[in-house]
Amino acid sequence: MNALLIDTNIYSYAMRGDIEIVKNLQQVAHIGITAISIGELLSGFKAGNKEKINRQELNQFLDSPRVTLYSINEDTAEYYCLILDQLKNSGTPIPTNDIWIAAAAFQHGLPIYTKDKHFTNIKGLLLK
Repeated sequence: MNALLIDTNIYSYAMRGDIEIVKNLQQVAHIGITAISIGELLSGFKAGNKEKINRQELNQFLDSPRVTLYSINEDTAEYYCLILDQLKNSGTPIPTNDIWIAAAAFQHGLPIYTKDKHFTNIKGLLLK
């Protein structure tokens, strides 16, 4: 696989040394992450006891030439709207932040690499 968008949990597993996830990420030429995931990570760092170290590690990750940070904009919001409508109509809600992450994946044409099964409720979303 050439490119993917990682969910927050993939970053967390990789930083904990999950061998399978680290190996998969090493084989990808381009890794995307959203501002939504960064917010989730920073919230977790603040609640923990290694905030400074975790922030430094995150900044090193984001500084990699293989990593792109995707912001949320009006185009992302259009995808969000479509996904939310589809999930409501099918009666399969998922966490709001994950809808935003999926919207960014659609916007940028990237599969999501995640451990969360609820992403399978989003029709047409490519998953790793």
